[in-house]
Amino acid sequence: MELLAQFLDLVLHLDKHLALLIQQYGAWIYAILFLIIFCETGLVVTPFLPGDSLLFVAGTMAAVGAMDVHALFALLVIAAFSGDNTNYWIGHYIGPKVFKRERSILLNPEHLRHTQRFYEKHGGKTVVLARFMPIVRTFAPFVAGIGRMRYTSFMFYSFSGSVLWIGFFVYCGYYFGNIPFVKNNLTAFILGVIVLSIMPAIVTYLKSRFGTTRS
Repeated sequence: MELLAQFLDLVLHLDKHLALLIQQYGAWIYAILFLIIFCETGLVVTPFLPGDSLLFVAGTMAAVGAMDVHALFALLVIAAFSGDNTNYWIGHYIGPKVFKRERSILLNPEHLRHTQRFYEKHGGKTVVLARFMPIVRTFAPFVAGIGRMRYTSFMFYSFSGSVLWIGFFVYCGYYFGNIPFVKNNLTAFILGVIVLSIMPAIVTYLKSRFGTTRS
């Protein structure tokens, strides 16, 4: 419980924690942010890392001169794109072996087949849309690699999604994060960003659940 409380405090007060990191590490903050975004998108074991809220708060920090917003944007696009591609190749080479475990609870072969059908139905836009859905964006490139999605198509959608995702949250934070009302209620706005981010996943799950039940 204490660990969970510390994690919630980190996520909901990212502005304070990030400002402290900037004071302590200076220009190295770019490398720290790069590593967080890379791991959040590139490693299937780290979907819990803050993504959307971190990008928004990083934008607010850039607005007060703590970082260069354009350098931040470019660097984190590279981090997200690199993470996506790493995850794709992990799925490509390791995924099929993992899914051969028929009795696996978390990695059921049926889940793979279901995801492959989802990719077949929605195409490459799945990779872009997944960028705005926490946890889902961590597993989408992994499953794309397992499903042998054509790599050139994956790269196009991955890069497009990276630019849209990083650009949206970083520049929203940069232009709106330091408006007095937003700044004075930043914790509430961070919580709102988190809720809005997970809503598509919740809606998709409920539609799938009740749709399957009716049929």
